[in-house]
Amino acid sequence: MKRRNTVVLILLTIAILAVAYGTAVIRRGFSATDQPSAVETIMARTVRNLGIPQSARNEKNPWTTTPDFLQEARENFTDHCAGCHGKDGDGRTGIGQNLYPKAPNLGRQETQALSDGEIHYIITHGVRLTGMPALGNPHSGQDDNGAWKLVLFVRSIGLATPQEKTEQGTTAASAHYVGSAACEKCHAEIYASWKKTPMANVVRDPREHPDAIIPNLATNNVSPKFTKDQVAFTYGSVWKQRYFTKIGDDYYPEPAQWDVTNKVWKPYFVPKGGDWWEPFYPPDNMKRPTGPTCDGCHSVDYNIQTKQVAEWNVGCERCHGPGSVHVDHATRGNILNPARMDYVSASDTCIQCHSQGRPLKNPIEGKYYDWPVGYQVGSNLREYWQLEDHKLGELSFTHFPEGTAHKNRMQGNDFVQSVMYRRGVTCFDCHDVHGTKNYAQLRKPVNEICLDCHGPGSRNGPGEATLAEHTHHKDGSAGSQCVACHMPKVEVTIPGVFVSAHTFAFITPAMTDQYKIPNPCTSCHMDKTTAWAADAMRHWRGLSPWREE
Repeated sequence: MKRRNTVVLILLTIAILAVAYGTAVIRRGFSATDQPSAVETIMARTVRNLGIPQSARNEKNPWTTTPDFLQEARENFTDHCAGCHGKDGDGRTGIGQNLYPKAPNLGRQETQALSDGEIHYIITHGVRLTGMPALGNPHSGQDDNGAWKLVLFVRSIGLATPQEKTEQGTTAASAHYVGSAACEKCHAEIYASWKKTPMANVVRDPREHPDAIIPNLATNNVSPKFTKDQVAFTYGSVWKQRYFTKIGDDYYPEPAQWDVTNKVWKPYFVPKGGDWWEPFYPPDNMKRPTGPTCDGCHSVDYNIQTKQVAEWNVGCERCHGPGSVHVDHATRGNILNPARMDYVSASDTCIQCHSQGRPLKNPIEGKYYDWPVGYQVGSNLREYWQLEDHKLGELSFTHFPEGTAHKNRMQGNDFVQSVMYRRGVTCFDCHDVHGTKNYAQLRKPVNEICLDCHGPGSRNGPGEATLAEHTHHKDGSAGSQCVACHMPKVEVTIPGVFVSAHTFAFITPAMTDQYKIPNPCTSCHMDKTTAWAADAMRHWRGLSPWREE
């Protein structure tokens, strides 16, 4: 009798709780925008996991990770999954957050703890009573090989677990730098691709690389002559090339640089007011060592005391941390990977050098440094580095009055202002520093990579049915390129040579009149005025009359 009463009491309690929960649901409504309760979440995951056959759970992925497979899977994920899960799988999309239950962050442990077989089963069969479709049906265009490769991609975006973060901290305290060549044994394909990039070749010794010097030094007509024997290092090869000479244990820039685009010599000297550090160094290139101003970003582990580096150029350990422990015994927990960090730390890996700012502590041991001394990948960049401030309406040596950068190496300053950054997009969503065949190491040709997320009619815009309707230019023309309007070339890398802004904002003709910042309309139609451009835009169908022209 006692046991029977206990059972009845339990059932009665469950019934009361069910009625109370049902009453609460009826009162508040059953909206897909609500967050599932902890009870619902546990029950749903339990039911989902129980619904996966044991045979499927134990299946092994027939594919192993390679750069080509990951790229194929990334594109497949973008086409089939990113609408809900986001391009990086974080679920922070308009659709994903309006589902019930929400699209999960695939990088978190809840997903990463599943076996490959379980993830594969969910991809191919979907999940009942959720927004997760079955991608393995005959109408999806998805074959089983593609589904297994998607599993590889899901694994690649897994965030570091607490245990791995602890291991990374321990490793960082004990590991030392071993050089990029040590990575080649296990990552031969990535290493070979990286080796051809500007990152791997920004600093070159002409004694080791006889082809390093691009122009004939004898044709230098803008500064006192210098010879190949005086050049310890060349710096750059894409837009400009500068020449460092060695005096004692320091390097100094020669007062001439080669304009790669126009194939002409131009002077090199930071003039009065040309940078924040200029007042602290004499007006003589031979008294402005590159250690404080350049070398910290063009090397791995520049030591400000010894003036020595672990490796010249942007090597593997610049982004992945010291690798000795990982080389001896490779695990995911004893190496840093920006792809497995939150979007702030991930982008800071690039922003540390692709930004204008100054260290929070300056001077350091009597010298003024133009790079974040002491910062290590994975730590908080803001504890070491302050981006250049900007006052709205003021033209500075770094910014136009409206806030867009006009100086080189300010991609980070621009990017952190953008909607893209606020939505969790990272630098390497678009660029692959390991190397690609595309301009600026883009993952895809420029319009293709933009249209992955911004296809006509998509929630991210543009809202028009076709790209031509949005750009008001013919398909295939210069004006139909996404970057023509949203990434105008306004940042000066050397006089007369410009690189793209990274705010992704459209600069209107009216902003040119008000702030003197170039706009993409009259920068292309150079024979026209801002009044002409503003009038043309007034006749664009679908453009709000209240939008600033």
